[in-house]
Amino acid sequence: MTTRRAIPQQVARRFVLGRQGLWPGRRWEGVGGTEQAMRAVENLQLDPLNITARSQDLMLHARVAGYQPEGWQALAYGERRFFDWGGWLAVRPMEELPYFRSYMREAARHPELVSWAETHAGVLDEMRAVLRERGPVSNRDFETKERARVSSYRGRKDSAVALYHLWRVGEAMISGRERFERSYDLTERIAPAELVREAPRDEAERFMVLKAVAFHGLHDGSRCFPMPGPTKVGPTRQRLAELVADGLVSEVTVEGQRGTHYLLTRELPLLDELMRGCVPAAWRPLGETTLDAVTFLAPLDPVSARGRATKLFGFDYVWEVYKPQAQRRWGYYVLPILYGDALVARADLKLDRTSGTLQVLGFWLEDPATGDDAAFGAALGRGLANLQRFVGADKLDLAAVRPVALRKEARLAARAALA
Repeated sequence: MTTRRAIPQQVARRFVLGRQGLWPGRRWEGVGGTEQAMRAVENLQLDPLNITARSQDLMLHARVAGYQPEGWQALAYGERRFFDWGGWLAVRPMEELPYFRSYMREAARHPELVSWAETHAGVLDEMRAVLRERGPVSNRDFETKERARVSSYRGRKDSAVALYHLWRVGEAMISGRERFERSYDLTERIAPAELVREAPRDEAERFMVLKAVAFHGLHDGSRCFPMPGPTKVGPTRQRLAELVADGLVSEVTVEGQRGTHYLLTRELPLLDELMRGCVPAAWRPLGETTLDAVTFLAPLDPVSARGRATKLFGFDYVWEVYKPQAQRRWGYYVLPILYGDALVARADLKLDRTSGTLQVLGFWLEDPATGDDAAFGAALGRGLANLQRFVGADKLDLAAVRPVALRKEARLAARAALA
């Protein structure tokens, strides 16, 4: 393949979806499959909201057959194969720790953190001693009445903010979670000794740019988000140019999109297969395809979050959960709906735990004609049945699905799938 080869928009979509494990269907299962999916995602972003299910669990449900909520935690906190860290909170493979520790050291030198540490040196020393003597510990282990009150996004007790600080600068790591609340322990008790080191900055920065390319599948050359690498476009593109020269990254252009895009050179054979109209053998699904059953994408899924839905699919998607109600166009917890290799609709979903009902509070088709497609109606029903089973709901409320014929088709398919 020559440098800067032009690829069609559909091939770009399929490449990004496929390498993320979303197309043409679920190809992983079990604990081993969950680990494969977590590695393919590159950054499993964590979010505490549990409206239908937590975003990280929806991401893995979309990729792993038979995945159960919080299944990722056994791999992260039980087997210590992954760790979570960062202001942009995500789970990454444990062997990547030295590269992230380079940025933990940088965080420790940040003026705000330095100032806080100097002002609260006493409570930091206290928490270090507590971790040595009692770890792991969580914020709930400290009585509010016995702690100094603080005003912080990270907690209302000095102990909570001190533990967070130690985690942020790499002295502590997350030992486990209960209802998403962290428990902390000393880093040396969690990570293998050979990984408790800081990679040289140049090495770490190259790694982060490579990881950003892998995370996006096709990287547009913007800053290194969400990795803590170069924070500006210029340094990121300089690193990309070095990686291209070293043969680790290749350049292409994408039909309908401006500028050069970058992908890992080792993944060019996958792109070649897609260009020939083939599905790579490693991507073949275990059962249903995304044409058989739609997939509800998590609000923080990397293929659609942060403007990617517009670039890849021409689908205007913004997660509105943090917008004031009056400013929401769609709803509180709206999820994009993947059908085949396209985003064709969105649904505002909620699990009513009191009645055990998975509720479709709102439903919007991108193209009204899709509502007349019986095959889509059946796929919608099967996808809803998959989600209902996943969240453990007893009932399914489809009252908001329109048109009526589509709702009937979806209801019939969902009942058949659950029978």
